Amino acid sequence: MLNPFPSDPGNLAPGNLSMSDEQQLSGSERQQLLRQYAEIASLAGGLAHEIKNPLGTITMNLELIEEDLEQGDSPRDHRMLRQIRTIQQQCKNLGSILDEFLKFARAGQLETEPSDLNREVREFCGFLEREAAGKSVEISPHLDSTIPPVKLDRSLFRQVLVNLGLNAVQAMPQGGMLEILTSAQDDRVILEFIDSGKGMDAKTLDRIFEAFFSTRPGGSGLGLPTVRKIVEAHHGDIAVQSEPGKGTRFRISLPAA
Repeated sequence: MLNPFPSDPGNLAPGNLSMSDEQQLSGSERQQLLRQYAEIASLAGGLAHEIKNPLGTITMNLELIEEDLEQGDSPRDHRMLRQIRTIQQQCKNLGSILDEFLKFARAGQLETEPSDLNREVREFCGFLEREAAGKSVEISPHLDSTIPPVKLDRSLFRQVLVNLGLNAVQAMPQGGMLEILTSAQDDRVILEFIDSGKGMDAKTLDRIFEAFFSTRPGGSGLGLPTVRKIVEAHHGDIAVQSEPGKGTRFRISLPAA
């Protein structure tokens, strides 16, 4: 099993804070962080609204194209019809995601239920396989069958999986291995993403949870801040360790239900 980092979770750091530093935050500092998260949620909620309008136009035009293609009999028409329906399904999924995130951004309240984290990971791996295969990335899940349930807002938590999974694949443009692990530790359930990608230097690592910071051209810079917000709304924490040329490990700890 790939593990380029020490097994001690104390060496992992969320953003530019070590775990020991974070535990020493004063009440005022924690309130400041909460206000920053609220601002991010508000901005992202506004962005989601802006996305929904053109998404509706795209969906409507796809339906018109679908109607035209249904009247065709050629192999090309049938192939394009399948592709259009795939795009329609993804638009539907995106619409659902936006609805869930808007609800979260407005109220900050989750609708949780006891959930099997392993099941969520398996379903996500099925989603990620095609993207990973196109980049010569192997997905290797190692799921502990003995972990207890956790309380999840399943739709919202899926965005954590999607962001971390796609980030890992994009960090391995020449191919590699993405391991996804679950385990139990005391009264916590641990989820880890370990990739063999290019890794990050200390300067980048210090900023990855900052809103609007992105190392990718065209990146929104909201992916990882949103991940952190969702994890902490589930009363969990997220930490990361990375070294250039040695890959990256994200570690999420959630309370058992």
